[in-house]
Amino acid sequence: MKTLDKKVILITGSSRGIGAAIAIKMAGAGAKVIVNYAGGKEAAEDVVNQIKTAGGDAIALQADVSKSVEVKKMFDEAIAYYGRIDVLVNNAGVMITKTIKETTDEDFNRQFDINVRGTFNTMREAADKLADNGTVINFSTSVNRIMIPGYATYVATKAAVEQLTRVFSKEVGSRGINVNSVSPGPTNTELFTNGKSQEVIDRLAALSPFNRIGEPNDISEIVLFLASDQAKWINAQNIGVNGGMA
Repeated sequence: MKTLDKKVILITGSSRGIGAAIAIKMAGAGAKVIVNYAGGKEAAEDVVNQIKTAGGDAIALQADVSKSVEVKKMFDEAIAYYGRIDVLVNNAGVMITKTIKETTDEDFNRQFDINVRGTFNTMREAADKLADNGTVINFSTSVNRIMIPGYATYVATKAAVEQLTRVFSKEVGSRGINVNSVSPGPTNTELFTNGKSQEVIDRLAALSPFNRIGEPNDISEIVLFLASDQAKWINAQNIGVNGGMA
């Protein structure tokens, strides 16, 4: 059954990693997908081509989510093309792992600009432009639930996202829009593995009773469910998708 049949879904940062897996999964469930990218046009077009080759419908739109003008333009272009947006998935994010002492102003600003301001910018557009009875799915992190040195600024951005999620759910609920966040644990993506030794990855994998880190498909399955009508009574929640690590 096509659980997302005819839904139009905008996924930020979906040219690679978890975002690409979500885009492909949702297209397979019948959705029309907007693949957003900041700078990786070729990768985004590759995701679109994969979807179209499988019989799906998708377009790629460029926007740096930290810039409100570009986000507004992306929403307007998506609506001009598909007529509406039913689901917003705020997947775009950056992670810089440094101790607080080592974190520069640039490191701090970059993470807050993309992870927090980017989520804020898209939700501000969605407040008026997302279709009635739509869905918003934001991305937090399971690292919020444990204390790992080097992640302080990153988890601070994701804690902000969780609070934005809860409050926004109250602001748009009268239009039938439900708003939730998901918190992946360590996941086998470039964002997570970049700069980490196999020893570090193995140590983090051991935090789960399954003794592995997640795969993008593990996360996309949950996002697929949250985007469906079957999940409409789930609202203002943060759902851990971490294999039991926390």
